[in-house]
Parts: sequence; structure tokens; C-alpha cells
Amino acid sequence: MLNTLIVGASGYAGVELVTYLNRHPHMNITALAVSAQSPDAGKLISDLHPQLKGIVDLPLQPLSNAAQFADKVDVVFLATAHEVSHDLAPEFLQAGCVVFDLSGAFRVNDDSFFTEFYGFSHKHPEWLEKAVYGLAEWQHDKIKDAQLVAVPGCYPTAAQLALKPLIAADLLDSAQWPVINATSGVSGAGRKASLNTSFCEVSLQPYGIFNHRHHPEIAAHLGIPVIFTPHLGNFPRGILETITCRLKAGVSREDVAEAFHNAYRDKPLVRLYDKGVPSLKSVVGLPFCDIGFAVQGEHVIIVAAEDNLLKGASSQAVQCLNIRFGFPETLSLI
Repeated sequence: MLNTLIVGASGYAGVELVTYLNRHPHMNITALAVSAQSPDAGKLISDLHPQLKGIVDLPLQPLSNAAQFADKVDVVFLATAHEVSHDLAPEFLQAGCVVFDLSGAFRVNDDSFFTEFYGFSHKHPEWLEKAVYGLAEWQHDKIKDAQLVAVPGCYPTAAQLALKPLIAADLLDSAQWPVINATSGVSGAGRKASLNTSFCEVSLQPYGIFNHRHHPEIAAHLGIPVIFTPHLGNFPRGILETITCRLKAGVSREDVAEAFHNAYRDKPLVRLYDKGVPSLKSVVGLPFCDIGFAVQGEHVIIVAAEDNLLKGASSQAVQCLNIRFGFPETLSLI
């Protein structure tokens, strides 16, 4: 039995982690924590999230430093802001814990990435070097030996799962950059109240045009340039991405289908559509990324759908946990 700590447990992704780990047969939730300044400190998680009442009634303990828990746990999940993960992760790692970080603090091994897109200078280059990017379907072997897993962002997960098979099979015309139009529900902005993400204020609008921090994460891990435009929709959760690419001359629909089949035939949390394309309805509340596509002439349009809080965050973190410790990949997820 592995003892685990969840930091940032009161947030939307955090409570999904609590739900999955509570029913995981090899995990014991030792403690739930929030920042010492959080208004949620001291409250029961089941008071904030009533679906857990009578299931998980643990208090949210204020965390001021890693030493409070580092010698009591084997595994730490950080569902925290990037600057918090940046400071906390090395302390838990130094104590020998395995850390799964859901923030962007260790996702790209490039100092300039953090100064330009996250607004701080990274102080832990040694952990940036050692961190394994937790795109579970593509990093399986590296995750098995990792001490620090940087769980991908929600937009990058869907985009990469949709594009990597075609890049690996060398089917895309590099002269035309893939164009990724992605729409997310408001839960992606977290629980903190904000007029810009208020359900009543949001309609449907693009944001972060040419400067969203997930753009360089996608390009860095795909190894090719892309155009990425995120949108915010007035629905609670889920991400739908519509991606337009140009195929190399002579590439057929069958070639595209074969590339997806070869990539995901033994990957239980990616579901491929033989006909049609997925919608949010097919994935909300579930740990899958669903992918469908259509080919016309030299163009392919790929549609990828996922729950931003699950495959885009917490369920992928637990999937990485399962890979890391040799458990069945879907344990507690399905």
C-alpha cells in the first residue's frame, strides 16, 4: 500500500484525484492539503464537494512546507499553481517521494519557456532535466522509471494524441502547419471566482491568441510548429479540438486510419472512431480521449475530445501512477 498526499485537493482537478485515489486498491490517502493561505484550509473536503460526503471526510490541512508530510508519504500529487509546484516539488523529491505534478512547472526543459510564458525564472534546472513528460500513451517506458512526472496540460494532451500518430508515420506535409482550434469549458480556469470565467459572463470567445502558454508546450513535444487558438465556452467541462492538416501527396484515408490504429490499438484510454467524430457528450466524466477524422483530397480534419479535468489532468496523473508502479493502466479509472 502506497501512502499519498494530494496538495491542492480542494480544486476541481484535486477533487477528481481524491475520488480516483480513494477507490484505488493500492493507495492510501494519508492527507489532503491546501496552501496555508487558502480559505479552504481546515474545512472537510466533503463540505466543499458534497459528492464525497460519507466517502472521504478528510480535512484540508494547511501546508506551509513539504517537511510536514515528506517522511509520511511515498507519493505526492501536486494539483497546484505552477509557482507553488516549482517550489514544493524539489522538497518532496529530495525526501525520496515520487511526485506527479499537474502544473506546468516542469513540462518543458527550456529556461526561456518559463520566463516568457509563466513569468518566472526556473530555479531547478536539474529537475527540469530529470522530469518525464507524462503523456501516458507515448511515454510509457520513461514513466516507469520516473521520480518526477510532469502531467501534460489539458489542451496539449488532446492535440498531441491527435497529431503524434500522423507525425510518427510521416504523413503530414510540413509546409502547412497544423491548425488547432480548441474549446474548453470554464472549469479549466479553476475554482477561484473571476468575472472573466463566470458562467453567466462567458459566451464563446477565443483567448490567448498566439501567446497561450500551452502553444509552446504543444510545439515543443510534437517537434513541429503549429497554430493553436484556444476558446472558452459556457459549459462546465470538456475540451473539443478540431485540427486541420495537409497530408503528403498520395496519402489516403486508409493510411491515416492505419497510423491511428498502430499507435493506439493497445492503448485502452484512447478510443478511435471508424465513422464520424466524437463530441463532448462522449467523454465528460470519463478518462478517455476520443479521436475521429475525415479526409478530403490532401487535407485531414481530426477531432479529439476529452474531459479537461480527467484525461486532461487527474485521470492522466493516475494513469501515470499506474504505469510508474506496475499496476494495470486503467486501475481505478474505469
